[in-house]
Amino acid sequence: MILAIDVGNTNITLGTFNKSRLRRIFRVTTKTPRTSDEYGILLTDIIRLSEASVSDIDGVIIASVVPSVMYSLVNGCSKYLHIRPLIVGPGMKTGVRVHSDNPKDTGADLIANAAAVKEIYGGPAIVVDYETSTSYELVLEDGTLYSVILTPGIQTSLTALTSEASRIMEVEIKKPRTKLPHETTECIQAGIVYGTIGETEYIVKMMKEEAGLGDIKVVATGGFGRVIAKETSVIDTFDPLLTLHGLRIIYQKSRSEKA
Repeated sequence: MILAIDVGNTNITLGTFNKSRLRRIFRVTTKTPRTSDEYGILLTDIIRLSEASVSDIDGVIIASVVPSVMYSLVNGCSKYLHIRPLIVGPGMKTGVRVHSDNPKDTGADLIANAAAVKEIYGGPAIVVDYETSTSYELVLEDGTLYSVILTPGIQTSLTALTSEASRIMEVEIKKPRTKLPHETTECIQAGIVYGTIGETEYIVKMMKEEAGLGDIKVVATGGFGRVIAKETSVIDTFDPLLTLHGLRIIYQKSRSEKA
């Protein structure tokens, strides 16, 4: 069994895998400060809830865009699971070639998404990941991460709006009942949801035209992906587990190459 950990700016998503089968998935808040012991206890509890024991864990792989949590998280793995985790980063064999002048700057989550979409859906493909930022990744047929566009995420945009405008409140992010709202709550929801749909449709259309690769699959993932994916025809598939499966694929590839 392996433990895959995706450390995002908002949440840490953890999944336990038996080979290619995801057993359980868990989410915890990233911004809560934790010691290595707190992470260790959290990880052992997650393994127990997966109806397994620490001795069943063969390996751990981590993709992180939050360097400040890594010291405690890695040491928690070492102390409580007795495993030094694999960290997705420069020098690691991922099966993904990054088309960039500075590939070391590419987020580990972007690499995991590219590895997953190549293996599961094939390329060329565009991955739209709705997290703290929204990323649009063009992945070629051979798995090359060719281009990435980053925009403020849905929650990030809402937080910026409410923090700068004293009379605008936080609202639940969901589709409003009407496209012509009158109540303040639905006015905000309409702007956030329909604005993101418009952004998605324009950027995907532009990327497809510029790439000139014919039929390109569009796979959405991320915390708010479900809200957007069901409202636009430009998204072919919503896969909330794409990043975790990418980590599993990278881990298995790394292990097979060392065998």
